[in-house]
Amino acid sequence: MPVRDVLVVDDSKTESLFLARLLQGHGFSVRTADGADEAMRCLAQQRPDLILLDVVMPGRNGFQLARSLTRDPVYSAVPIILCTSKNQETDRIWGLRQGARDLVVKPVDPAILLAKIAALG
Repeated sequence: MPVRDVLVVDDSKTESLFLARLLQGHGFSVRTADGADEAMRCLAQQRPDLILLDVVMPGRNGFQLARSLTRDPVYSAVPIILCTSKNQETDRIWGLRQGARDLVVKPVDPAILLAKIAALG
């Protein structure tokens, strides 16, 4: 299934705006959430085709949210790509073990992100 609707979850307004503009410029419909709680409210309203998820956030972090979403039968089919400044191999491995499909390191390279999204569909 091609990706059309994306939920961007990031506590940085600057990063959310950058990703939203990038994706909207390539024809995606984008909603943003500034943390795990708001992400859950957005998910309850409409299930996206993809979640771009920051790792370092107040409250529940991205690893925790990814784990809970991938274990929930309602959301387990929604792919997650982590967008994070955590660029160690152990971070990538841990993210994949929590259920993320992939990881993109910040600052996000638009070409890499778009290629990873295209590979999902």
